[in-house]
Amino acid sequence: MHSLFYRKKTSVVVGLEVHPGTLPQAPRMFSCVSCFWVLLSSALVAICSFSFISPAWIVKERLRNEEAVSFGLLWRCSESSDHRYGCYTFAGMGRFAEIPSSSWQTSAVLCSGGCVLLAISSLLAIITVFLPSGPCEKRMCTLAGYMQMAAVFIMATGLLIFPFGLNSTFVKSFCGNSSIYYAGDCQIGWGYMLAIVGVMLTLFLPFFAKYAPKESLSPTPLPTIL
Repeated sequence: MHSLFYRKKTSVVVGLEVHPGTLPQAPRMFSCVSCFWVLLSSALVAICSFSFISPAWIVKERLRNEEAVSFGLLWRCSESSDHRYGCYTFAGMGRFAEIPSSSWQTSAVLCSGGCVLLAISSLLAIITVFLPSGPCEKRMCTLAGYMQMAAVFIMATGLLIFPFGLNSTFVKSFCGNSSIYYAGDCQIGWGYMLAIVGVMLTLFLPFFAKYAPKESLSPTPLPTIL
């Protein structure tokens, strides 16, 4: 009788035994890499957009009675000898074809397209933070990484094409004997340098996108006591 009761009790205990691998694992909603990826992507979108609309890609300081001028992709600013400062769009808004150099027109299209791709990929990165770990999150991170890689090549191409516009007659009228990759009496401004720094930092985003997906916590097997 005692042995029968003991076997029944043992069978109940074994029946209630729960293995660690059968417990459902709660998905992780955040990871350090994904959060850093989102923050860096958002910051680079702001940097690239600000440098794109900056009027200080080519700068000429005021000398004697000459006015100080600065050029961007879409803007021209000047400061007269009596310290009057004004900025003007090239040929007015809505007349893109009248940007003074075809090289600057191409650079404007490439840089703006790269900024748009970078902004869309940053939005995708923000969405992935709130997605549970799984195939959908991995596919979205991969897509955002490819978009960021494409944005790097597009904006870098636009920055390399921009100095070809220094050979135009419009720039020569202000910068003197300027030519391709030579600014003459002018110099490279902070807007162009900021765009270069932004593109160089954007180069790291696809690498962070690769490790941004959150991994589920794998159950740790308990040691078996024989």
